[in-house]
Amino acid sequence: MFETFRAKAQAVSAEVHRAPAGAQALDLVLAVLGREGVGDAPGERAVWCGGPILGSLLDRDALVRRFPGLSFEVTRERAAESRVGITEFEWGLAATGTIAQDATDPRLRLASMLPEVHVALFPTSRLLPDLDALLERVDPTRARYLACVTGPSRTADIERVLTIGVHGPKKLVIIAVDGEFGAA
Repeated sequence: MFETFRAKAQAVSAEVHRAPAGAQALDLVLAVLGREGVGDAPGERAVWCGGPILGSLLDRDALVRRFPGLSFEVTRERAAESRVGITEFEWGLAATGTIAQDATDPRLRLASMLPEVHVALFPTSRLLPDLDALLERVDPTRARYLACVTGPSRTADIERVLTIGVHGPKKLVIIAVDGEFGAA
């Protein structure tokens, strides 16, 4: 099912990686931060809205020393000035290459929608076949805002001219992480 997910996500311009464990996933995230030039100057910043996948692996002080423009405090202002946003998603949908999360917490939405580059992690153990399977698992009394992301932001005008990144990130990097985690 993962290969179907990868093919569908790549077909809509997402960059997809698979990590055997959290440590390798963290290395992939750090590689993206380095590749994207995260530093302390405007336009070089990053926000990270953590979760259970990498939570215990994060030495926040060491990461901020290495990438001085990185912040774990996600605010509207900080997300808007950040080049990279990092979040953790709860599910992947193989049929469409979509990632999904309970984004009731506005910090998740800020970190995933405002920066130019969105790095999204999800546990491969939570890869589902399709949207119907997801909707069977979501509790609408708990998840007030279900976010489903398929590729980077794209829109087209009436003449069918496609533009990437107008209403969200220009680049989506998905990291599927093997193993069991605390995400519901």
